[in-house]
Amino acid sequence: MAKNTAIQKILAAHMVSGDAVPGNPVSIRIDQTLTQDATGTMAYLELEAMKVPKVATELSVSYVDHNMMQNGPENRNDHLYLQSVAASKGVVFSRPGNGICHQVHLERFGKPGKTLLGSDSHTPTGGGIGMMAIGAGGMDVALAMAGKPFRMAYPKIIGVELTGSLSPWVAAKDVILKLLSILSTKGNVGCMVEFFGPGVATLSVPQRATITNMGAELGVTCSVFPSDEVTKKFLEAQGRGDDWSPLCADADAEYDRVIPIDLSTLEPLAACPSSPDNIKSIAELSGMKVGQVIIGSCTNSSFRDLSMVAAMLKGRQIHPDVTLAIAPGSRQVLKMLADSGDLAVIIAAGARILECGCGPCIGQGQSPANDTVTVRTFNRNFPGRTGTKGDQAYLVSPETAAAAAILGEFGSAEKLGIEFPQINDPDAFQIDDTMMIQPPADGTGVEIIRKPTIGNPPLNTPLPDALDGEIVIKTQDKTSTDDIMPAGVHLKHRSNIPEYAKVVFERFTEPGKPSFAQRAAAVRDAGRHGVILGRDSYGQGSSREHAAICPMYLGVKMVIAMAIERIHAANLVNFGIVPLTFVNKEDYDKIDQGDRIAVAGLRDAIMEDVVTATVTKQDGTSFDVQLAVKLSAEDRAIILAGGRLNM
Repeated sequence: MAKNTAIQKILAAHMVSGDAVPGNPVSIRIDQTLTQDATGTMAYLELEAMKVPKVATELSVSYVDHNMMQNGPENRNDHLYLQSVAASKGVVFSRPGNGICHQVHLERFGKPGKTLLGSDSHTPTGGGIGMMAIGAGGMDVALAMAGKPFRMAYPKIIGVELTGSLSPWVAAKDVILKLLSILSTKGNVGCMVEFFGPGVATLSVPQRATITNMGAELGVTCSVFPSDEVTKKFLEAQGRGDDWSPLCADADAEYDRVIPIDLSTLEPLAACPSSPDNIKSIAELSGMKVGQVIIGSCTNSSFRDLSMVAAMLKGRQIHPDVTLAIAPGSRQVLKMLADSGDLAVIIAAGARILECGCGPCIGQGQSPANDTVTVRTFNRNFPGRTGTKGDQAYLVSPETAAAAAILGEFGSAEKLGIEFPQINDPDAFQIDDTMMIQPPADGTGVEIIRKPTIGNPPLNTPLPDALDGEIVIKTQDKTSTDDIMPAGVHLKHRSNIPEYAKVVFERFTEPGKPSFAQRAAAVRDAGRHGVILGRDSYGQGSSREHAAICPMYLGVKMVIAMAIERIHAANLVNFGIVPLTFVNKEDYDKIDQGDRIAVAGLRDAIMEDVVTATVTKQDGTSFDVQLAVKLSAEDRAIILAGGRLNM
């Protein structure tokens, strides 16, 4: 008798190699890819370096949604490169202004039962439509576009059983915030989440996508909803009914863990500063003054979300002490808001309308004032991500955010004295794909535009026979890729590695002291190897492979931590940096920045399960530490070569 989950069914249909045993290395076929401009430029440069004439996927789409400010020529230079290389390689190009990649892909391209690999950590949004949608580094996406399978560990599957239905003023955002309060942001590497149960049918596809989008903060590989009649109706409304296929778990499917959530018992929640799993109820925060509200991002910018906001704002003004900004997720959403009259309502209430893009979610504008509570419908509130040091960012649903904008403080939406608006998805969405540029059948004659601000992906050197290292930095728990490679105003340098590498770990630079880049360069120039020391959940957050590329450029050869998050660990391998974890976690406390670390016979050592390293303190004393090697045979071969491009 079959006992397969929906996830296992997708995996079985796409397995290329490996055994279906949790933790075992497997390879799966990738049907679709997506890139965005902040990570995509490097991905296509890597694709070019592989001498690939045309993508081998069923569909690949290049989106421009991150670097929209165009403060200087760098961003537009990237856009021109992306548009021309897409035409050359057989990739659909979504022009600037068409919308956020995850929102647009859900609307126009997502297909149940398919696999999607994206160079953005929130690619799992596609799980809301029944896809296995996985975030990865640009190198892995470039390899998928070249027709290579995606390497991963066969997952443990966490089943989330949904029962009941959401009460008024409780949103899909509160479902994922509740799950984050249970699972936290760490300890879930190697897992996937599957939703099942009678409560699933009460959630629309955009609501499901909100949940799978922010599921990325759990640290799981992806999250998947079944494909049912609700999915079919959504695709039909998008004019894509033929793309629907049913997908659900067998009645007797078995999960590695089951978490029950009764939707009817949930209440409005918030992720408090400065982690998505620091969860409190809105009731607990009631009365806290709010200075800024922003509604949008790939998590909460659907037509339903913003129609709800308009219904709450109708006939009202935002509080005089609050600024409210709205960022529609796609051109489709913006046009439908305009035609329905909801956009006029939002503007009349005093909101500022932002471009259909990622914008403030990645620190591109709308940074809050000092000592100001900012309430956002986003997915991350890592320290400083807003662009303001010491920020106080709270993550909530559109319903809670709109109430805060009107009240000027946290409080129940019921205080507004209005009846809960019943917002349903339309029977037909407005379809306008004119800002999607289809590639020519033969792109061999297309000239690829490469302006002077675009460089080439740097190559690493093969792994040395012995490591003569120095700890360049020691970080604490939950060091994110935002911490390693800041976004915001620095994003425009992502196609210029020497320039971008100057700001590695910029947030940890003390006034008047050398930066990480300066210290790492000094270690490299002295003929030694840079080593990064992290604690738990090192490399969480964004898929940005620059968090591996730029340290590699500065001479880093090894990262040691208690635990390294999945995407970042894969990026380290792709660029020839050895990721190791402590066998004895207590050893972390014995090592400091500036200590020397050596591994004799390194190339042979990483072929074993444990590496012995000798740490020499700055006072001359020394001791040995045991470091675990959790790498596949292919990972080890890549590291020995100095990275994927070297291979």
